[in-house]
Amino acid sequence: MPQESETQVDEPGRAPQDAPAGGGTRRGLLVGAGLAGIAGLAAACGGSGDDEAGGSGGGGNGGASGGRQGGGGTALGSAAEIPVGGGKVFKDAKVVVCQPTQGEFKAYSSKCTHRGCDVGSVSGGTINCPCHGSKFKIADGSVANPPADEPLEEKRITVQGGKITLA
Repeated sequence: MPQESETQVDEPGRAPQDAPAGGGTRRGLLVGAGLAGIAGLAAACGGSGDDEAGGSGGGGNGGASGGRQGGGGTALGSAAEIPVGGGKVFKDAKVVVCQPTQGEFKAYSSKCTHRGCDVGSVSGGTINCPCHGSKFKIADGSVANPPADEPLEEKRITVQGGKITLA
């Protein structure tokens, strides 16, 4: 008498009983893809916070170059470009550099605190936003003319050898 085999026959619409949990199924594929996406998002958003200069890929010192030469910040331009009592907007770096008094340089975010527009010019001792007329004092970034009610964010810069660098 022939012995019966206990081999399992695949039936359409039925998963094999010894398949790994979540493996080979549509649900398992979607769960795996979702986890991979979350891991990628966490890696992209969970940086060390050391690149305050906007990710310029500098020397990795997180803006702590102080007065040292060879800092890893973003080169902005020449100090000679910044007039005393005025300033210059560096659009690519999203910063405005001012010289309130001879040899004193200040830098601020070029984003207006009212609605986030980029400031457009520096004249008459103020940093001027073209969107709604806000003005900020070049000496400290405080509001000189509303509607903005918050000062501009101050940025760290170094001035060495006549060159201005965003720290």
